[in-house]
Amino acid sequence: MRSTTASAKSPMSTASTASSVHRAAVPSRGWPLWRLGFRPFYLGALLFGALAVPLWIGLLAGHAVPRMVLPPLLWHAHEMLFGFAAAVICGFLLTAVRAWTGLATLRGAPLAALAALWLAARVAAFAAPYPVYAVLDELFLPCVAVALATVLVRARNWRNLPLVGLIVLLAVANAAFHLAARGDVAISPLRPLFAALALIVMIETVIAGRVVPAFTANAVAGSKPRRWRALEIATPLASVLGLCAWVFEAPPRLASVLLALAAALHLARWLAWRPWVSRGRPILWILHLSYGWIPLGFALLAAAQFAWVAESAGVHAFAVGATAGLIVGMITRTARGHTGRALQASPAEVVAYGAIVVAALLRVLLPLAAPGWADAARNGAAVAWTLAFAIVLVVFTPWLLAARADGKDG
Repeated sequence: MRSTTASAKSPMSTASTASSVHRAAVPSRGWPLWRLGFRPFYLGALLFGALAVPLWIGLLAGHAVPRMVLPPLLWHAHEMLFGFAAAVICGFLLTAVRAWTGLATLRGAPLAALAALWLAARVAAFAAPYPVYAVLDELFLPCVAVALATVLVRARNWRNLPLVGLIVLLAVANAAFHLAARGDVAISPLRPLFAALALIVMIETVIAGRVVPAFTANAVAGSKPRRWRALEIATPLASVLGLCAWVFEAPPRLASVLLALAAALHLARWLAWRPWVSRGRPILWILHLSYGWIPLGFALLAAAQFAWVAESAGVHAFAVGATAGLIVGMITRTARGHTGRALQASPAEVVAYGAIVVAALLRVLLPLAAPGWADAARNGAAVAWTLAFAIVLVVFTPWLLAARADGKDG
């Protein structure tokens, strides 16, 4: 296979010449929160992440809450995917697309309206009839897809249009969930939720494949993370096949083979990035360590096809280990860069990284090693998760609400 060393330029933080010209031409104006997509959606996701998991544990413990339109388990699973993770993904993409194209993405009143739509859906889960909740919830992702596609098409940036396709598929999965939850289609509402998690893993596969090697090359002199073309093609393809086999309940033998193949390819890809060179750089090792949960998640789902392990182990390897870990890492890294601050994690952020790692270990591995401790592991993971997002929320809220430290727009 032909080997290439990762580019020394960050795909998100380093913009093209056209982008630089555009940003110079757009004066900083209005409340800083509405100047770029990462600001309101990172802030909303951090707050939601810090509140929603403790609420979920309270629901499991039988504490009374306001009326909910969904059963607690479905609310938890749906909102972690379509409320929490979707907000971070959309905030990241609304910011990254400006750097990729040199054209302005949503800002000002349109950005505030999109954020208000996201927030309204979260509140409607407790305060509105189900049809209102479903409509508000379903509108968000198509609006994001239109906003992203408009800019990418104007810039003729065809390379990144598939990411919009993944957002559209997430909206389709969300619609299927609501139909299933209402009993309008004869499928378990868990299947669309698994499909959504699979799509999020694919988005992580694409984005992490671009930024993690580039961030590593930028931060560690002589690190030389490798990106082999054949592996970069085979890994996403095997992932799609394995995830489809899982979501659509292919015969267990076939599904296990496809999932195991995806696990092996992701592991090879991860090792090619030389994750060990990130030691001593927390803002970098959290990304490498979190990506490492993706091959483990595939491997656990492969084993689950024969009931060797619980399916929830693979689900939470993806959801807590990979997704939450990458979210904490990417929020701290990109928010620092886009608020004009040094790309160096503070001691508090390092504690947050450690807490989310502990949450993943407790939620995924402890129940496998000691099934009798499953409830304690879940509760301990919830405490660690909440600590991680509370810390990042406290550190980054003032920065997300204020103008860039270097005086630039964004």
